[in-house]
Amino acid sequence: MEQQQTQQNQSGQIMQEPPKVVTVKDSLYLTDMLSWNLIAMKKAHFFANQCQDPEIKAALHHAGQMHQKHYQTILTHLNTSGSQQTGFIGSH
Repeated sequence: MEQQQTQQNQSGQIMQEPPKVVTVKDSLYLTDMLSWNLIAMKKAHFFANQCQDPEIKAALHHAGQMHQKHYQTILTHLNTSGSQQTGFIGSH
């Protein structure tokens, strides 16, 4: 059944719900996404504090808040998935 679903997804069909497992590759990608958003948030706030122009400062703060929101959203999804006992596939 899982192989059939994988073949359907490769043929261009959209999954109706995410799989109930997280592969090693998925886990590494999620870790990267968290890191990218955290770094972007920190850099935006750092440069905003260095900036003298109020419009640029506000835009940088806004960008930092956006990345912080994305970081929190990813964490929320991970915590929700974890509470549903999502399986893990792959070797360590």
